[in-house]
Amino acid sequence: MTTPQQRIGSGFGPRSTTDDVLHGIDLSGRTALVTGGASGLGLETTRALTGAGARIVVGARRVAAAREAVARVGGDVSSVEEVDLADLDSVRRFTERFLASGRPLDMVICNAGIMACPETRVGPGWEAQFATNHLGHFALVNRLWPAIAAGGARGGGARVVVVSSNGHQLSDIRWDDPQFGRGYDKWAAYGQSKTANALFAVGLDVLGRDTGVRAFSVHPGTIATDLVRHVPQEEMIAAGWMDEHGNVTGAFKTPEQGAATQVWTATSPALADLGGAYCEDCDIAERAGEGELIEGVRDYATDRAAAARLWRLSAELTGVDAFATL
Repeated sequence: MTTPQQRIGSGFGPRSTTDDVLHGIDLSGRTALVTGGASGLGLETTRALTGAGARIVVGARRVAAAREAVARVGGDVSSVEEVDLADLDSVRRFTERFLASGRPLDMVICNAGIMACPETRVGPGWEAQFATNHLGHFALVNRLWPAIAAGGARGGGARVVVVSSNGHQLSDIRWDDPQFGRGYDKWAAYGQSKTANALFAVGLDVLGRDTGVRAFSVHPGTIATDLVRHVPQEEMIAAGWMDEHGNVTGAFKTPEQGAATQVWTATSPALADLGGAYCEDCDIAERAGEGELIEGVRDYATDRAAAARLWRLSAELTGVDAFATL
């Protein structure tokens, strides 16, 4: 069974901005965690949510630089915390500190990630994109579940938003070799990690909805951020991302437009009774047709049986599962 994927007519679109989707929304008294919240789309997400009254906890690998960046956006950034998603000990240390504070979490934006990096191994030899983009966020959310569930018990519930990508269309989960032990392809590895992001949201929504927590995944669009740092210029020219002079093409969104979908998904009242869906352009996405890197979502990225299988694999690898006794 796959999750329902049908546009709801949100009134927004690909050029809507974070300020557009937050118009009239008051987040006073709400607390959000934004991983990678000090650069790129994460920084814009931090700026927008604080502007609507939310208190933000920013998770970052380089704390000093992150503090400088978030200081420029103003708003109520309650803390910048060190968390390296490729290091499960770092994830554990951060979550223990946060849980000790007793604060509930109303929103978690799993925004941090890497793309198309050279073959890199982390932890016990895990492929870095799968480990950072998926397993780190899986462990983070499961360890923070008491705080997220507390947010879900409050009026309005809580939401977890996982930043996926239309890059999920490059690869399903390689169930027989998820760590790319039999030959590495940087784009297939990225695609697998983005499929994992989408399936994580599907699985979490099934497990968490009865506690008032809903989960979604999003495709932000194509945006010129530091995420492309591992992609050579000639490769970006060939992909049509920039011209031969190094100028970004019109296909790119601005950061305000790129972050709008994750901000909308985290806050929109229109999604109050929905969950598990893959969203793009500030609406629920339709099913993808034929082609590659097109609009919509592949069935394999919203399949509930695959989501449950990935959950079991991720729990086995990380040793963390907030729902193990359910």
